[in-house]
Parts: sequence; C-alpha cells; structure tokens
Amino acid sequence: MPEPIVYPLAPPNNLSCSNLLVRPDPDGTALSVTPARASWRYLSFRAVALADGEPVDAGTHGQEAVVVTIAGGGVHVDPGAAHRPIDIPGRSSPFEALPWAVYLPAGPPATVVGRPDGSGPDGHVIVAIAEAPPSGSHVAANAPFVIGPDDVEIELRGAGSATRQINKIVRPESPADRLEVVEVLTPSGNWSSWPPHKHDRDDMPNEAVLEEIYYYRFRRRRAWGLQRVYRADRSRDCTFEVRDGDCVLVTDGYHPFAAAHGDDAYYLNALAGDRRTMAASFDPDLDWVRESWSGMAPDPRVPLVGR
Repeated sequence: MPEPIVYPLAPPNNLSCSNLLVRPDPDGTALSVTPARASWRYLSFRAVALADGEPVDAGTHGQEAVVVTIAGGGVHVDPGAAHRPIDIPGRSSPFEALPWAVYLPAGPPATVVGRPDGSGPDGHVIVAIAEAPPSGSHVAANAPFVIGPDDVEIELRGAGSATRQINKIVRPESPADRLEVVEVLTPSGNWSSWPPHKHDRDDMPNEAVLEEIYYYRFRRRRAWGLQRVYRADRSRDCTFEVRDGDCVLVTDGYHPFAAAHGDDAYYLNALAGDRRTMAASFDPDLDWVRESWSGMAPDPRVPLVGR
C-alpha cells in the first residue's frame, strides 16, 4: 500500500471573514460544515439536536467519524450488522461532566439515535459529528470504540489569566486515521489558544497542516466571547463575537480566543490532516509569554470539570 500523501501547505483560501463564522440554524442547535464550504480537503463537521428516537447518519460516504455528546443526554449508535450497537449515557452539559464519544472507522455509515435525558434545550440531546475521508493508513482501528470519561486525558494548560482545561478525546496516539478531537474549557475572563498558534505548513516536528473547527457553547446561553483569526502578514485579520452554537473555521493562520468576564466558555476542536500530530508553531511576537508561566500560579478555578 502506498504511503499517504503529505501536503506541504494548507490549500489556498480566500474565504472572507464572514464566511469563516458559521452560525447555527434559527433555533440555535444545528449547523453543518463541509470541505466545499470551508475550501479545504478533509474535515466535515455537524452539530445536531436529536429528539428521543430521532436518527442521524455518521460516517457518510465511507468516511471515519467521531461522535461526541455535547449536552442533554446520550445516544444509541448502530454501526451496522458487522458490529454490535453501542449506547453511551452522555452528559447534561460540558460544564457538568467529561465527554462521552464513539469512534467509527471508515466504512458503511452508522446510525446515531437520540437518547435525551431532559436536561438539554427543548428536551433534545446535542451531538457533534466530525468526519474525514480515509487516508489509506493502517493505524486506524477497524472496529468502533467508545471513549468514556475515564479515557479522556485532562491537561491544565497555561497560567494566570491564560489557564484553561484541555480534555483530549481522540489524541494523536489514538487508533484513528485523520481525525483528532479535543475540547477546551476556558474560565470567564481568561485567554485560550494562547499564545496564538497556527498549523498551516508541514514543517515537522514543529508544525503540521491541520484543518480545524472551533464549536462553541457557553455556561450561560446568552453569553459570548471573542475569537481572532489572522495571518502573520495580516492579509486576513478577522475578529468574531462567538455565541452559543457558533462554529469558526480555522483554514490557516493564528487563532486565539478570549472568554468574556463573567461567562465560562467551552469549545470543541475537531481537526483533520495528513499526520497524526497536533504540532503547531506560535506567533513569534507573543511566544515569549510561555516562559513566564513557570513563575506564575495557575487559575484556581481550573479544572472547571473533574472526574
């Protein structure tokens, strides 16, 4: 089997700032991102609100998929005749518990059926689905597997007002193909994805090309935060007010986030690329801040969610 292609650069991307911010549908629960919409190669992402017994497909068109329960309960996953059905309990909110997720290898689509617990918006369960086409790599599992709270690696990153909690769901060392998935909890007033980093050039071990989305939820649904997406030469420089249910496309460039004072923030990062890595390079104008953290206490509010 030939080695998968590794592209040296992210595809050229001329999307306007307004097209990098994807808003949910009018009821604030569902959105969809495709490679065509994002002008990239691999990553698809959906957020859906499922009523009890309501189905949605995952792993469409022969893609691998990761299903993450965000809020409002759990799901029943039917991977098809070759594998046993899976039930995961989920959680009422990402601010109340660690995630449950299911990895689905490339193959026939699976059916994901809502099992809400009544705690979600309008009695629905909110589910995120990331998908990517197979690379031909032999490292991915050939059967579905569950990622429960005990499988999630928690990292407390940063210090002071840049402290945040990283919950690693599908890590570089996980038996997946292109997909990697983490979630980040940022206490009110703190900076996240800081110092700003990028991953649009293949320059291993320092940086790899990774397509990425930021999918936002807030402890208080009417809250908002700020995300910036910018290139070093400022040929693109966007700043967004992000609200509950919004999604930002990170096609290239640096992409920091700040939570507004008084409101804790959550985002899910789904990434896809040619390498199983999260290697990224930092904005050289701001990278110095990491050296200051060794003499600075972490924010005592973190972790926002424990085991």
